[in-house]
Amino acid sequence: MATTAQAKGKPTPRRLKAAGPKESLYQWEGRDKMGKKVRGEMRAGGEAVVQATLRRQGIQQVKVKKQKMSGGRKVTDKDISLFTRQLATMMRSGVPLLQAFDIGIKGSGNPTFAKMLNDIRSDIEGGASLSQAFSKYPVHFDRLFVSLVAAGEQAGILDSLLDRLATYKEKILAIKGKIKSAMFYPVAVVVVASIVVAVIMLFVIPEFKNVFASFGADLPVPTQIVIAMSDYFVANWYIIFGIVFAAIFSIGFAYKRSPKMQIIVDRLILQLPVVGDIVRKATIARWNRTLSTMFAAGVPLVEALDSVGSASGNHVYVVATKQIQNEVSTGTSLTVSMQNVDVFPTMVVQMVSIGEESGQLDAMLGKVADFYEAEVDDAVAGLSTLLEPLIMVFLGVVIGGMIVAMYLPIFKIGAVVG
Repeated sequence: MATTAQAKGKPTPRRLKAAGPKESLYQWEGRDKMGKKVRGEMRAGGEAVVQATLRRQGIQQVKVKKQKMSGGRKVTDKDISLFTRQLATMMRSGVPLLQAFDIGIKGSGNPTFAKMLNDIRSDIEGGASLSQAFSKYPVHFDRLFVSLVAAGEQAGILDSLLDRLATYKEKILAIKGKIKSAMFYPVAVVVVASIVVAVIMLFVIPEFKNVFASFGADLPVPTQIVIAMSDYFVANWYIIFGIVFAAIFSIGFAYKRSPKMQIIVDRLILQLPVVGDIVRKATIARWNRTLSTMFAAGVPLVEALDSVGSASGNHVYVVATKQIQNEVSTGTSLTVSMQNVDVFPTMVVQMVSIGEESGQLDAMLGKVADFYEAEVDDAVAGLSTLLEPLIMVFLGVVIGGMIVAMYLPIFKIGAVVG
């Protein structure tokens, strides 16, 4: 009869459970049989279920409040990395999956992330696999993450692969942090300098101009140039600011929407002096770390390359990875395919060749990633030392030059009076 029922499309008990209301976390308090005040938390499909359950346990005067899990900040890579490490540790220690999610939800400091974990937990309790539940949130759990979790479920080594995935997430997060720190300092200085220049142009120089107008003498050429620039800025400041903001917005919008724009911007970034070299090394490190992690987990090479390109963080390498994947799928070796795209240093290609010949490709890729991550560390440390004198020169030439130009007439008058 069961077979006939399923053949007619009637839901199995698992499907019925999955179709039911999602459970939420409730906080409750009441009094036990001795009149003592007690409180706790319970996961249930509604307040009525919590009250009925507690009354069956002899708890009266029950007050139930649903735990709110909204209004938090957006989910970050750090949230995902920390949760992955927690989940790997708990599963390796033998904690049941649903209980591990409960601990993760309670321990999360981000209500938005806690709500997402609660929804994932409900899907798992309704019969979905862990990889299926994660796949519903592709923005936070990408194809690489889902593929590794699915491989771990199929092979029965989910705790081991979660541990490997947590290590991968931590390393990628660390190298992204180094890139951001390398870019933040010069960008911050340029922004602050631009604000200072705008304030001087709009408010300071016009005051000097009024003072100089009473002198009745010819101004030095540098002073005249700065005053003319200030006059133009004051008359057209809204147009200048509008063009700047429109240009930034347009480039950002086009970058997100247009693959061609992504290639142009990413290629330009790679060509920048000093910073471009750091970005290239970080991209190569991520590329090799991702491929090493997936290949070691038993994911076929062609399938693994699907996730490697997007994980690299640079569209030039996304396009190159797609070409490598196409060539590998037709029987070309990974080494030859990497040589053909001409975006990897010779050392990387040679290490991959040794890995293919020795059957230890994942280990060699991991060593390449370690090497380039160390290179990024050294480059970021050297960048700070290099940028400090360059930024001082920049500020001195731009802002200092304007101030000197405005004081030249005062120096001239002082010389005449003296």
